[in-house]
Amino acid sequence: MKLFTEFNLGSITLKNRIVMSPMTRSRAIDNIPNDMMAEYYALRANTGLIITEGTAPSPNGLGYPRIPGIFNQEQIEGWQKVTSAVHAQGGKIFLQIMHTGRIGHPDNMADDAEILGPSAIAAAGDMYTDKSGPQPHPTPRAMTIADIKQTQQEYVQAAQNAITAGFDGVELHGANGYLIDQFINPGTNQRSDEYGGSHQNRARFALEVAAQVADAIGPDRTGIRLSPYGVFNDVKLFDETEEAYEHLAAELGKLDLAYIHIVDHSSQGAPTVEPSVKRKIRDAFGGTIIASGGLTKDSAEAILQNDEAELTAFGTALLANPDLVYRFKHDLDLNTPDSNTFFTPGPEGYLDYPLAKPETSELQPA
Repeated sequence: MKLFTEFNLGSITLKNRIVMSPMTRSRAIDNIPNDMMAEYYALRANTGLIITEGTAPSPNGLGYPRIPGIFNQEQIEGWQKVTSAVHAQGGKIFLQIMHTGRIGHPDNMADDAEILGPSAIAAAGDMYTDKSGPQPHPTPRAMTIADIKQTQQEYVQAAQNAITAGFDGVELHGANGYLIDQFINPGTNQRSDEYGGSHQNRARFALEVAAQVADAIGPDRTGIRLSPYGVFNDVKLFDETEEAYEHLAAELGKLDLAYIHIVDHSSQGAPTVEPSVKRKIRDAFGGTIIASGGLTKDSAEAILQNDEAELTAFGTALLANPDLVYRFKHDLDLNTPDSNTFFTPGPEGYLDYPLAKPETSELQPA
C-alpha cells in the first residue's frame, strides 16, 4: 500500500505517509512540556510525521488551560525531552505554533498577557477555565499595526526556539478560528487598513508570518494548516471562500513551504469542505498536501492513489491507538477514543490505551 511507503518531505525522509494530526491534550502543567508528554509522543513515533498539539508563541497566545508554550527557556527544555524521545524511536516531529487570538480567557493567562484579535469582536460561547469553570469569551482588543508586527516576530522567535528544542520543523496553525484564521475570515476581521477588506488583504497576515518564519528556519521546515469552510470557534462561512483560499495557496506556493495541511471536519458535523476548494488549493500551491478528516486506512489509501494528497493525517484514531501503524499493517481492531479524558490533566486517557501485542520489532519501548 502507498500508505506505508516512504516520502521525502523537504530534507527529511518520512518512513510512511501517516501523519499524527495536532490535537490539544491540555497536559502541560504551568504551560511547560513534561515527561508524560515525552512518553505520549514517543509512543506514536512509528508514524511518518508527528505534528504536536497547538503551542503558544507568546503569553498572549495561551488562551486555553494547560496548553504548552515555546517562548521561554523552561518550555524549550521541556520540548527537548519530547523531541529526544521521538527521535530515539526514529520518528520525525513538527511543532504546531498556535496563537489563540480572541479565543481565550484571562483566567488561563498570565496577569500581563492580553487577548488580542484583528477586530474587537468577541467569540460566541464560553471558554473553560480551571479557576472558574466555563466563562464567556471576552472582547479582544483590536490589534494595532505595532501589535501585528510584534506578534509576527513572536511567531518567528517561536519557530527558532522550536529548532533549538530539536524539532524537525514547524506547522503554522492557520485554521480552526485561531489568530491567523481570524485575519483570513471577514466575520472576525473587519479592519479597514491593509490587513482587512479584500480577501487579498485578509491573507496578508498569514503570508507575512509564513514568509518570515520560512526565512528564519527554512521553507522546507515550515508548513501551514488551513480550514476552508471551517466554522470552529465561531468563525463564519463567507462568500469567495474558494477564491480566498486559492489566492492564499498560490502565494504560499511562491514561498516553497513544506506543505499545506487541509482541515476537513465534515465527518464531525462541520460544513462540507467542497472537493473543488481542495483541488484549487492543491493546484495553486503546487507542493505537498496533507489531507485530514475522519480518515480510515482505506480512505487514506484512496486519497493517495487518486493523487489528491501526498500525506494523510489521523487524529483521534492515533490518540486512542499509539500503535496505529502496526494495527493498520496487520488489520487489527482499533481502540475506541474516550472523549471524557481528551483534555483532563492526568495520565488517564493519555498513556493507558493498550497496545496490540507486537509480532515484530516495529514497536520499541519508549
